[in-house]
Amino acid sequence: MITKITGKLVSVADEIATFSIPPMEYEVYITENSRRHLQPLVGTEVALQTIHYLDGNVTSGGRLTPRLVGFLSTPERDFFELFCSVDGVGVKKALRAMTQPVQDIAVKIEQQDSKGLSGLPGIGPATAERIIAKLRRKMPKFALLVRRDSPAGEVLKDGVVEDTFQALLALGHGESDARQLIEQALASGGKFKDTETLIQAIYKKQFGS
Repeated sequence: MITKITGKLVSVADEIATFSIPPMEYEVYITENSRRHLQPLVGTEVALQTIHYLDGNVTSGGRLTPRLVGFLSTPERDFFELFCSVDGVGVKKALRAMTQPVQDIAVKIEQQDSKGLSGLPGIGPATAERIIAKLRRKMPKFALLVRRDSPAGEVLKDGVVEDTFQALLALGHGESDARQLIEQALASGGKFKDTETLIQAIYKKQFGS
């Protein structure tokens, strides 16, 4: 199983990013949202988290072709695998559908916004309802993902947001309340080196002290 690829990003075209890892070149399928982030990085060394799957249908006489799908982070890969697990979705449909940041799609699922979900390419109303029914309770940690182009992303270490979310749940906050408290703290533009710092900022803001 190939779980990560690192090499020189040779080109980005539509749904494929090409990597040079001498003496080989690899084609990696990417989402539209990932393509926008990768396009300015052509010519530099880039690392993507990946899933490796076999495409094709041997039952109809076809052949299986190994393919790689790449992601900007491990949480994005985890979200994609959950998204693909819904009946009627699968890898190809998920690739087409993910034109928005994972955080935005996760919020739609968490808030049961079937209209917003059905507006994604290839996701109709019936599929949107199935996605919500299966994934809604698994979305809070993805809804809290810090966007790569957000200033907060520059001052947070990996795992700080999710660890803070879990700590707030342990302190008795509901999922929606915990997410809102974290988002408000991040919006303040402060620097949070660890979970303790972020929790202190949350309660300072909440109680005005």
